[in-house]
Amino acid sequence: MDPRIREHAEIVASHSVDLQAGDDVVLQLPPAAAGLGVALHEVIGDRGANPVPLAANDRFDRAFRRSRDSFETPDHLLALIEECDVYIKVRADTNVSETSDVDPETTAAYSQAHQPILDERLSKRWCLTQFPAPANAQLAEMSTDAYEDFVWDAIIKDWDAVRKHQQQLADILQPASEVRIVSGDTTDVRMSIEGNHARNDYGEYNLPGGEVFTAPVVDSVEGEVLFDKPLYHQGREVIDAFLRFEEGEVVDHAEAKNEDVLREVLDTDDGARRLGELGIGMNRDIDQFTYNMLFDEKMGDTVHMAVGRAYEVTVGEDNEQNESAVHVDMIVDMSEDSYIEVDGERIQEDGTFMFEEGGTN
Repeated sequence: MDPRIREHAEIVASHSVDLQAGDDVVLQLPPAAAGLGVALHEVIGDRGANPVPLAANDRFDRAFRRSRDSFETPDHLLALIEECDVYIKVRADTNVSETSDVDPETTAAYSQAHQPILDERLSKRWCLTQFPAPANAQLAEMSTDAYEDFVWDAIIKDWDAVRKHQQQLADILQPASEVRIVSGDTTDVRMSIEGNHARNDYGEYNLPGGEVFTAPVVDSVEGEVLFDKPLYHQGREVIDAFLRFEEGEVVDHAEAKNEDVLREVLDTDDGARRLGELGIGMNRDIDQFTYNMLFDEKMGDTVHMAVGRAYEVTVGEDNEQNESAVHVDMIVDMSEDSYIEVDGERIQEDGTFMFEEGGTN
């Protein structure tokens, strides 16, 4: 076994979910992640916890979705998640386009039926991570060996040092009222974050981590955004997604490719037309786009915004949490002709923060 696989498993257990003796652990593992599955079971055994593995298989999932016209919440799965202490999900694909012929409307209905399970999962100690499978390397246009190096360089880090560096941005956003994001002549959007919480993601829930994120006040978003990095969603690529917001809601959208994919996301429910997250990428070891949002949204020199569900940990007690069955992130490249303002003060220009070497205030 590559020693990095065991190190990956140790980081999940010790850093991401703080695994304790006696913990009941649910692991969702696809076949392509068998190596990490073995390592995780070894670590879970070493720590005296109790694993229950779930087989994640996109072919099974595709077959089920295409055979049904409507969906209901699987109460037996919900009961399992309710009883567990820790939930770990590993991504690793054998075919990244496996669900590309599932109708987006069907996927939206499936997501709605599974929302109670998502809610319960997010109330646990949880971690979502990636195993470097060949299909993901192929999508990233990298060799398997190069992709393995890329994934583990982004994951096997001094996360305490990451926390300290990113806290500088979290401390700027936490007391702030308004954020403005400008990129070229295609993106100029403002939103209030007053009363909401800035969270420092240093590999606890998403591994890799490497962002600071918060939630917009639901009715505050105004302006236009061109997401100039592609979105790969449900096995299909959406290019140049454009959203126009008025009073927090998407009132117009356009795409250069696969318009129906984003349209069905936005039509999932009322909350899907509002932003649930603003995130700012800070992981400099993620230095290329790979069509994998778990990594791409953490890239330095990027901002991402998610339509749909807001994470409860980002919403202040006096503010409304945006509720939705979906949470779909999209990315803006901030490396050129771009800046971020917080309460009228420019805190980042062309991807460099004012507190980093080369930054100006």
